[in-house]
Amino acid sequence: MKRKYFKILLWTSLGTTLFFFLFFNNEKTLQTFLITLLLSTMYSFVLGFGNGFINEFLNKKFPWSEATRTRAVLSIISIIIGNFILVYFCNYMNYVVIQKTATIQEFFSSKYGVTNWFMINIALLISAFLHAKSFMEELKKNSRKEVVEQKLIAKSANAQFESLKNQLDPHFLFNSLNVLSSLIDENPRQAQKFTASMSKIYRYVLEQKDKELVTVEDEIEFAKTYCELLKTRFEDSVDFTFDVPKEDYQKYVVPLALQLLLENCIKHNFATSSKPLTIRIFSDGNTLCIENNLQVREQIKESSGIGLANIVQRYSLLTERNVFIEKSEDHFKVRLPMLMAKPQVSTSKPEDDSAAYQRAQKRVKEIKSFYMNLISYCTISAFLIFINLFTSNRNHWFWFPVLGWGIGVASHAFQVFGVGESWQEKKIREIMNKQKK
Repeated sequence: MKRKYFKILLWTSLGTTLFFFLFFNNEKTLQTFLITLLLSTMYSFVLGFGNGFINEFLNKKFPWSEATRTRAVLSIISIIIGNFILVYFCNYMNYVVIQKTATIQEFFSSKYGVTNWFMINIALLISAFLHAKSFMEELKKNSRKEVVEQKLIAKSANAQFESLKNQLDPHFLFNSLNVLSSLIDENPRQAQKFTASMSKIYRYVLEQKDKELVTVEDEIEFAKTYCELLKTRFEDSVDFTFDVPKEDYQKYVVPLALQLLLENCIKHNFATSSKPLTIRIFSDGNTLCIENNLQVREQIKESSGIGLANIVQRYSLLTERNVFIEKSEDHFKVRLPMLMAKPQVSTSKPEDDSAAYQRAQKRVKEIKSFYMNLISYCTISAFLIFINLFTSNRNHWFWFPVLGWGIGVASHAFQVFGVGESWQEKKIREIMNKQKK
């Protein structure tokens, strides 16, 4: 227990001592004051530490943020059973051991039943307040933590995505200049034609620089232009086939994916007029495929590893669907997911966050309403019992409002923490998650 909690219990003990000594004690002597102080301290510390221990134990095993429903049910059960035991222990020590105003048989008879019930209601009031306070504190702490975590995740994802996109400019330019350098020696006229084509292609690279996704149509048109550039150098050594139906043109892929994969095909395979490299670009379901026959060449220098890894990482930041790589003895194929809509780089959309926040806010109000109802029930029940016993000890009418309201509180608890419509919410969430993929 914290030191602050210990001080609160000491001040509570002193306050209740003065209250009972001044208003409910006819003998104003030092002995009666010390007895009252002893009893108040016993009640305060036994009930305080007992409920505090229950609350801390449940916080560790069943935090509010992770198991709200389970925690609420266990809180209700534990405070009822726990306070029942603690109150009976304190009353036993008070009436049987310390003051000796009752025998063991008398204490467990109906004579002290009303007194015990009254004290249990007071203890339940204090315990319900402690558990409600614990819930609100953890809710506030987790809300702050989630906001900070979401901001960090979003910033990290955006920074990572920008870093991946920025790899493409120097990578494309460096490889294109290497090709141009080779062509200058081999065929100066082709080099001139290559330079004109390269300027058009690089313009596309700059246009797509700030885009997360482009249409399949734009990417196919760019790939065709890039293939013409490759044809300028390799002529009949490379053969390209495009077989993508028009209905797939308005779907989305990551920009420059085809260019990087075409480049990998050329880089990792040899191509001659007698053994041409055949590259086919086609769609299969919701994937855009690029396939080539395997004619692996020996690598003189180590690959930079930017191409395929870059595509895989960019897709991982945009969708849960994976890039698939298939390799056989004579063919190599890469499958790129074609997306139906443009997702955001951040982990969740603003409208989704807003809807989730509203649902969470509604849930908090429901739980808060229940705890206010429970605290009111405990307070007013204790007050009614006190009034009934103070005015008439024979006619115990307090049972009717206490039991009637108690049934209402139990019904409220079932509505807030019971089965309810949770299965519907889960089903809706499952369907929405499937539609996003």
